[in-house]
Amino acid sequence: MTTPDDTKKAPAKDPWDLPDVSGLVVGVLGGTGDQGRGLAYRLAKSGQRVIIGSRAAERARTAAAELGLGVEGADNSECARRSDIVIVAVPWDGHAKTLESLREELAGKLVIDCVNPLGFDKKGAYALTPEEGSAAEQAAALLPDSRVTAAFHHLSAVLLSDPEIAEIDTDVMVLGEVRADTDLVQALAARIPGMRGVFAGRLRNAHQVESLVANLISVNRRYKAHAGLRVTDV
Repeated sequence: MTTPDDTKKAPAKDPWDLPDVSGLVVGVLGGTGDQGRGLAYRLAKSGQRVIIGSRAAERARTAAAELGLGVEGADNSECARRSDIVIVAVPWDGHAKTLESLREELAGKLVIDCVNPLGFDKKGAYALTPEEGSAAEQAAALLPDSRVTAAFHHLSAVLLSDPEIAEIDTDVMVLGEVRADTDLVQALAARIPGMRGVFAGRLRNAHQVESLVANLISVNRRYKAHAGLRVTDV
């Protein structure tokens, strides 16, 4: 016999009840660039095991040695193969080629794309629109066997790399198709002191998140700042 209590819906999941990611290995493709290097530094400082990837293994190993904190360096292929979570922080003009070459190594992996397709002219930065709609959607198209998400777009490489700064006061917009995956990314962002990961929609909404970086560059130039984002009321 069914009682009224049996038909009650399960309580909604607490959006801040996030998984433990402390034991996962994070690879950073493009980890010798400013953004990737800064993310690698912050995550390693938080206790995460980090591998920096580069087209040239020796360059990656040199950058890893400079960072310390147990960071390892490898070529992109080895970095992708040995990591549980892979952050894509390569330049936009090499985005498609890099991912195409790593399709096999990234199969089954959680991939976090943080690439911002931007152009620059005498008026400043402006957003580009990839054929797929966004860098994240391009990554999803090129990596059909990977779990692609998007995050870490709006972080200042200067702040990330500054050892005198203890906390990065910002929110990270996290986008993806599967809640379990975006929860993992939010949890990874929260490993960095001062930072929160906030779910911001599915990958079809990634273009405006990537494009907002052009506005932040304008803010930073006008106010001589390293602006980030905070979402209110959540």
